[in-house]
This record gives sequence, structure tokens and C-alpha cells, in this order.
Amino acid sequence: MPFSPFRLGALELPNRLVMAPMTRSRAYVDGIPSTLTALYYAQRASAGLIVSEGVQPSAAGKGYMDTPGLHTDQQVAGWREVTDAVHAAGGRIFAQLMHAGRIGHPDNTGALPVAPSAVRPGGQIFTPNGMQDLPTPVALTTEEVEATVGDFADAARRAVDAGFDGVELHGANGYLIQQFLSQNANQRQDRFGGSVENRIRFAVETARAVTEAIGAHRVGIRISPATGIQDLVEEDADEVYPALLAELARLDLVYLHHLAGGSAEFDKRVRSLWPNALIVNDPAKDVPADSVAHWLAQDADLVALGKAFLANPDLPVRLRLGAPLNEADLSTAFGGDHTGYTDYPALVLHPA
Repeated sequence: MPFSPFRLGALELPNRLVMAPMTRSRAYVDGIPSTLTALYYAQRASAGLIVSEGVQPSAAGKGYMDTPGLHTDQQVAGWREVTDAVHAAGGRIFAQLMHAGRIGHPDNTGALPVAPSAVRPGGQIFTPNGMQDLPTPVALTTEEVEATVGDFADAARRAVDAGFDGVELHGANGYLIQQFLSQNANQRQDRFGGSVENRIRFAVETARAVTEAIGAHRVGIRISPATGIQDLVEEDADEVYPALLAELARLDLVYLHHLAGGSAEFDKRVRSLWPNALIVNDPAKDVPADSVAHWLAQDADLVALGKAFLANPDLPVRLRLGAPLNEADLSTAFGGDHTGYTDYPALVLHPA
């Protein structure tokens, strides 16, 4: 079953293996992906679907050093080289639209990060001047929240212009969309804060704007309920996320990308709550073949793998053959050159 095809919107996926989004921090010039980035993704085109690293929809959405954007013409041109390379290699690729929200630093962006509320998260972030404490963000006004919804829609249009097959909204891992969902990061008093209905509003309005811009068949969303990532508190996740998914299902998003391991109650219910394609990513399962087998048996449609794809550009072939896997060198995960990026070896297959 992992190697059976699957219909995702307008795409025919050759297998059920998804390359999970992974920040690589190699967009050194104005957030523009390089020729090396095109090679990196093209090498992994045998995945059923590639979800790109997080791509900021606006300058204000940047959090980390050297991450790529989709808000300038030059960035679109850079991504066009990437998508052309992936498609030439027979692959399919979605852009993950990621606004980091309160996870950022002026040394990385030139300005304080913005967020639902002026609540400083615990933790540190890497900057050109080393590790630094995360600062207190600037709270977005209601008008700025509405403008940010528009930024996501504009970035989605640019993604299609850049040749992406679709976009994934990053509503997980403690970034802006999830910050609006949480109890501690969102202390707003307007229509985007307070009740469950209000806290899911930013995610729903963003998804609606993006589907209106490029079509629901091109739009997925990633969530990570109650994982506590980036100092978020979600004690009412079992109430928030069913309400969120009910609204998103009405928009007919093409897939839900669920990061398992947070709310055990939600993990059990997610399949019954979501009517369209379900991707599950379970970082707690270290053996890729075991993760794939487990979640497909739990009625997931697709399974996303991260480190295994990072280190094995030909991962589907290796899993099909039961071949050994390269180990990921995480010391080269963020920043650098081709080392630990495009130099992981593929299998050498000899004809019989």
C-alpha cells in the first residue's frame, strides 16, 4: 500500500510517501532560493508529494535567518527554477506558507516580530550574533490581522505563478496560525481572540482567502495540536481542533497534515473528523517503515517523513527494496553549502 498511487486534488501521486517540510536556511540573498535548492528538491522528486520548507508570505512573516520568501518577483523567479527542476524529474511540490509570528528577532529581520498579543515566548533563537532570547512581539491590530490574511492569499497566487502544484498553510509548530489558536499566545479582545470561535477565526479566514485565490484543490493545512512547541499552551485542544476542522472541511481543503504526538484524544479522532485526504507525520517513530505501516493501518492516506528524506534522496526506492538508509547529519541541517544538503548518496542499482 505505501507504493500504491493516490489521487490528491488534480494530482496523481505515485506513492503514499510525503517529504515533510524542513527548514534548511540556505536562501542567503534576499530570501531567494538558489540553484542548489533546485537540485536538493529535484533529487527527492520520487516522493509522492514534496512539501517545501517554510516560506514566508511577507517580510513580517520571517523568523529565522536565511529562510526563503514568496513575496517578491525575484523570489518567485527563484522558486520557478526549483519547481521546474522538480517537475522535470517527475515530482510534485507544494509550498508551505509559514508566518513565524512571535518566533523571530530583530537581528534576523530588522524589526520586532509580530503576534496575536504582546506575549514573550520562552526560549532562544539563532541570530547572526549567536543565540538570543526571543523578544516580546508587537501585537497586531485588527486591521493588520486582516492584512496578514491578504498576505497569505497574495503569496498563494505567487506560489502558483512560481509553478508550485499547491500550498500548505503552516498552522503548526508554534507559528502564527497556531499562536492564534492557543490560550496563552492569544490574549486578544477583538473578534480574533477569546472564545474558541474567535481563536479559530484567523486560521479559517486565511484558509478561505487562499482557497478563493487559487482553489481548494490546491490548498492543504498542517496542524500540531497540544504539542507545546514554541511555548504554546493548548489545554482545550480537544475543543479547538474539532471546531477548526469542521470549518476547514466546509472549505473543502485538499488535505490535512497532522503532526501526531500532542493530544492523544485528538490523534484518535482525527480520521473521523476529517473528510478529505489525511497526511500524518509522527516524529516519535524513528523507523520510517514502521511509521508508514502504522499510520496507513490507522487509515491515513499519506505519511510524511522528515529526516529520512533529508538523508535519503531516493527514500521510496530504499523502502521498497528494504535497503539500508543513510543517517542524517543534523549538524549540517541549517545553513551551509552542499554538504549535508545535496551530497547524500543514492543507491547504485545494477541491472540484473
